[in-house]
Formats: sequence, structure tokens, C-alpha cells
Amino acid sequence: MGAVRDEIELRLRENFHPTALVVSDDSDSHVGHAGHDGAGESHFSVEVESALFAGMSRVERQRAVNRALADLLEGQVHALVIKARAPGD
Repeated sequence: MGAVRDEIELRLRENFHPTALVVSDDSDSHVGHAGHDGAGESHFSVEVESALFAGMSRVERQRAVNRALADLLEGQVHALVIKARAPGD
């Protein structure tokens, strides 16, 4: 596991207290694509389930995750796929 991946997981745990969380580093699948500088830890997928997402639209959930990771998305992370849901969704 890399430092960026660990930081994403830490922030999502602190902000959303998830009942389920998977953070995947997809960087190796993007070799040669924009944003991949060869160092890795540039492309991620997250699946997060949290009661805090109840009553929020898909867009509101994604915006909440983006806010929690804002500074990472400005520099280190080129791409992020988000699947955010509330328990029972």
C-alpha cells in the first residue's frame, strides 16, 4: 500500500465513519495515459458506504468525498472513481 492510498483511506474513515470501505490504486491500468507520470498513486477508485450519505443524492455524495480529498485531487491524484452509498442502498 502506498502513502496516498493510505491517506485517502484515513480521510474517508475520519470524515464518513464508513460501514464499508475499499480504496483501490488503479494507476497501473493507466500507464501511458494523461496524469500518469510513472510514479504510481495517481488513479484511484473508492467504494464507501456510510450512514452519513442517507438522504443525499449521488452528486451530493460525490461532492462530499471530493471535499474530504480536495488537496489530494489538486495535486497528487489525477483521477478518482467514486461509488458512495448509504447502508441499504
